[in-house]
Amino acid sequence: MKIVLYEYSEEWISLFKKEKHLLQEALGSKTSIIEHIGSTSVKGLAAKPIIDIMIGLFDFSEADSLIVEIKALGYEYIPEYEDVMPYRRFFKKIMDGKVTHHIHMVSEGSEFWRRHLLFRDYLRMNSDIANQYAALKKDLAKREWNDTNEYAEAKSEFIRKIEKIAALKC
Repeated sequence: MKIVLYEYSEEWISLFKKEKHLLQEALGSKTSIIEHIGSTSVKGLAAKPIIDIMIGLFDFSEADSLIVEIKALGYEYIPEYEDVMPYRRFFKKIMDGKVTHHIHMVSEGSEFWRRHLLFRDYLRMNSDIANQYAALKKDLAKREWNDTNEYAEAKSEFIRKIEKIAALKC
């Protein structure tokens, strides 16, 4: 399969804000914060046009009780990765046959939480690194992949390197 990247769109911010509002209304005070993560959250960065949302919970033991509310917003709950990542609940929204949103529900302050915000914020503050990441993504998108997970794994070495650099500078 080919990965199709789109040039950055300001619309991605609006799509996130709309979804954040819906999630806040549905989940109420059980969430501590809802963040826009992933490439669509970094101005100027090419991306698959999927809005990645990270929901931080005060108490992760409440995660399973929130699944129904999130599904009611049109999300599909994907439990298959929980064997590998028991600290995360994953959802995707499909509209017109295309995945439009991902939700990663985790404990606020967890390792997953910190890594994703650290990487996002470092790219936002360092356009040269963001450009390197964009070039890598565009190069990888030229290849054939078995699935999107394989593509994501191919970016991991770069991401981990930047996370380490960012952690040292914070």
